[in-house]
Amino acid sequence: MKYNKLIRDKIPECIRKKGGMPIIHIAGDKEYWRKLKEKLLEEIKEFSESETIEEMADIQEVIDAICRYKKFNRKKMETVRKEKVKRRGAFKKKIILEES
Repeated sequence: MKYNKLIRDKIPECIRKKGGMPIIHIAGDKEYWRKLKEKLLEEIKEFSESETIEEMADIQEVIDAICRYKKFNRKKMETVRKEKVKRRGAFKKKIILEES
C-alpha cells in the first residue's frame, strides 16, 4: 500500500516488528514543511470525524512539530494568543455571525 505521508518516528520500527518492510525516505526542509501542513489537515479531518482526545493529541503533536520547524517560541505564541483574546475575545460565548 502506498502512503507518501509524514509519519511518527517509531512507525517504521512498528511495521518491521509486524513483519513488514517499510520503504521510507527522510524529507528535506521544503518537503517536510509541505507534509507537516498536510498532516495538520489530515489530523483535523480525523478529529472532525471521531472527536476523540487521541485525535486532539495528534493535532497537538503536529502543532508542536510546526512550532519547532518554524522556530515559534511557545511563550511568545501564548502571549500573542492572550493579546488576541483581550482585543477580539475568545470562543466561549458560542456566538455565530449570520450577517454583517
